[in-house]
Amino acid sequence: MRGLTPARSIRPPASIVFGVLILILLLAALIAVMTGAAGIPLSRLLPALGIGQGVPDALARDQLVLWSIRLPRVALAAMVGALLAAAGALMQGVFRNPLADPALVGVSSGAALAAAVTIVVGDKFLLATIMTLPVEILPLAAFAGALAATLVLYRIATHHSRTSIAIFLLGGLAIAALVNAGIGLLIFLADDRQLRDITFWMLGSLGGATWQKVLAVLPFLLATIAAMPMMARGLDLLVLGEAEAFHMGVAVERLKRIAIVVIALAIGAAVSVSGIIGFVGIVVPHLLRLVVGPGHRMLLPASLILGAALMLCADTFARTLASPAELPIGIVTAAIGAPFFLVLLLRHRSLVSL
Repeated sequence: MRGLTPARSIRPPASIVFGVLILILLLAALIAVMTGAAGIPLSRLLPALGIGQGVPDALARDQLVLWSIRLPRVALAAMVGALLAAAGALMQGVFRNPLADPALVGVSSGAALAAAVTIVVGDKFLLATIMTLPVEILPLAAFAGALAATLVLYRIATHHSRTSIAIFLLGGLAIAALVNAGIGLLIFLADDRQLRDITFWMLGSLGGATWQKVLAVLPFLLATIAAMPMMARGLDLLVLGEAEAFHMGVAVERLKRIAIVVIALAIGAAVSVSGIIGFVGIVVPHLLRLVVGPGHRMLLPASLILGAALMLCADTFARTLASPAELPIGIVTAAIGAPFFLVLLLRHRSLVSL
């Protein structure tokens, strides 16, 4: 009977969803560019970008702030947010775990440990020379650390092709504790300058944004974007179970390997330039599932856009809350994301029973 037909959830068309997300991202970027200790109002923004005429004295200052400080930071914040959100969506899909977040289960800490080792050991080798540590080395080191942490977590949580959510979370906590112990040892051994750099990794900050760092992270972002369409269908079928996905033509082990490498690429690149920034990878995918549904064909690119917008908003808030001082962005995301995670944990408490 028609009256007994279950009602279908009505979701907006993809064009509207992505149009709104892009508009939010552009608005967040505009506010971030204009806001700061040296604010650039809209009337002076266009001349600073080379469009129209401006007052010479103010124009020189605005151009210096815009091109040397503000635009590199906005670009880097958007890239970091996109990478963290995409990695969170991928991790939740490949582990079939709604509570997965790279920062919560030690993956970000593994990347930070590798970056910290590179800072301390690299300084020891370069101490007798005038060389400085190349910026490109840190993303590669952080990628290796994130990859190692992800592989160890996968081996711990997976048994007979089944991943336990409880073991996943507990194993992630153990990995995070072990990695943080290593970081603590490095803090003990580091000198004052190295200590400041390691503290930067622990709290999370985009204060050192430069165009050089933007270019160093860009290949990792492009690789992540290029890999997403190849994994979307497999992740959708993987929700049914590994055996079912295999019988439907998905190369399950190959999909897992690619996903783990992409997650490590994204997290390693993000952590190498911003430090540990938590909860973006769990907040963004869950918000988007309410709008676009669980399908990864839309969820993954939408996570990129919303993650970028969310990070821009968090960074703008961190820069302006205690201006001219700057609040570590990891504190801002934790203050927003931790209550969200607790609510999510209560909703899914039946899934994490041993």
